[in-house]
Amino acid sequence: MGAVTDAINAEIQQLGVEPVCPGLAELATSLAQSVDEADAPTAKAVAARELRAVMADLRRLAPVAAKGDAVDDIATQREKRREAARQHAAGG
Repeated sequence: MGAVTDAINAEIQQLGVEPVCPGLAELATSLAQSVDEADAPTAKAVAARELRAVMADLRRLAPVAAKGDAVDDIATQREKRREAARQHAAGG
């Protein structure tokens, strides 16, 4: 595989969109291969333009990741402080 194909496959995996829209994910991989394998600049440009459009669709369809944000970090720290205070109050 080429550099574009590897990068696109990595992004698809990171986005987690393959179970949601496997056809579009496969189309993106196919277009990435076309970009990697194209000899003519025009063919490469056309494949790249279509790949950008498909990837934009995949990014919009990607499930929302449940990563923690600053509010979650603050809540976690608060819970740790409360637990420490409970242990201290209980004599532990």
